[in-house]
Parts: sequence; C-alpha cells; structure tokens
Amino acid sequence: LNTTYYPYLFVDAMYIKVREHNRVISKAVYIAIAINEDNRREILGLKVDHNESFESWQSFFQHLISRGLQSPKLVVSDAHKGLTKAIQREFIGTAWQRCSVHFKRNIVEKLPKKEAGREAISKLKSIFEADDLETVRKLKTLFIEKYTADPKFENALAILDEGFEDSIQYMNFPVTHRRNIRSTNSLERLNQEVRRREKVIRIFPNTQSAFRLIGAVLMNYTDTYKM
Repeated sequence: LNTTYYPYLFVDAMYIKVREHNRVISKAVYIAIAINEDNRREILGLKVDHNESFESWQSFFQHLISRGLQSPKLVVSDAHKGLTKAIQREFIGTAWQRCSVHFKRNIVEKLPKKEAGREAISKLKSIFEADDLETVRKLKTLFIEKYTADPKFENALAILDEGFEDSIQYMNFPVTHRRNIRSTNSLERLNQEVRRREKVIRIFPNTQSAFRLIGAVLMNYTDTYKM
C-alpha cells in the first residue's frame, strides 16, 4: 500500500456464524476500502476476528499501516466507540466522518411517528442537503430551536446536537468528492454482496474457510465492477 496515497478510507464490520470447538459462534468480519487520488475505489483489507472491539480495530489498522498505508485525510465509519478510538489512536491528524446515513437514521428512530415527526424528517434531510458549512449549521440551529420546546423531540435533538459536527466533516473537502465520502454506502453495498454469498453457507466450518470465501468474493467484486 506504500505505492499509492489513499485520502479517504471507509471501514465497517459485519457478523457471520462460524463453528469453533463444536460450538457455533459469531465472529466479526472487518473490511476496509479506500478512494485513491484518481478517485477510484480499492479494497485494502479483510480480517475475521472474535468481536468488534477497540483492540481488534487497532490491530486491523496496524496491519494496514504495516503494509504501507499512510494516514488518510478522512476515515468514514459508524460511531462504534472502539472503532472511533482506534481511528484516533492510529491515524494521527486524520479527520473522522460519522456516516451521515446512519446518523440520520439514529435521529429519525427517536422522532415522533405522527405528522410532526414526518415534517421533522423533511427538515432534517434539508440540513444535510445544504451546499456550504454556514448554511448547514444555520439549518441545524433552526431545527433545534423549532422543536426544543416539545419534550417528544428531546432524545432526537440530543443525538443531533451531540453527533452533528462529526457527521458534516465531508463539508471540509472538495464539492465533487462530498457525495462519495459522507457515508459508508459504497462499503455497505459490498457487505451485501458478501452477505448474499454467506447466506448460502449459513455456518462456516472454521475461521480459515470464512476468510478464504469472503476474500474470493471481494476479489471477484473488484474484477466484476472494476473498483
């Protein structure tokens, strides 16, 4: 990985079932993809581990770094605490973008289900559709001011306020890149392809077989879609 610089790194984990010592257990599959300076996506790494934790994410990042990966400008992921801590520890000077799709979903789950909630969803979407940071922050302030007196919105507003800045880091990058770096959607599509193949097997006989099959899926995906 030391021959190419990757300004944007996307990471996520999914769970599979594996037989181990006559038991069926869940294991975490870590996948990293990146966008290079030619704006092409590449799959950088794969790991199968016991669970999703700070130590496991740190080990995954250290493996990528040992292969020559330089600190990216931005890492895009969900808000798993162990993951975000590992990003801060291993990639000094790198910004973290909280997946905006997951973030909005977390807020929507806490909104009222009736008319007021539907109106709020529309206004929430408009915040993240703004073209500049000043407007984004202004719309967020107006949103909070509009609903802050209603106790039904308390939890949703708390989530919005707490995670907002981490969810708009993409706004600090070129306009032509923003659509591709504000969420982990591209990585989730890849995960869906892995999941489609994994469902046929249901339970992997061991960790090594899981690594081989998922690795083959990733290589085939790269060849098919010319990432």
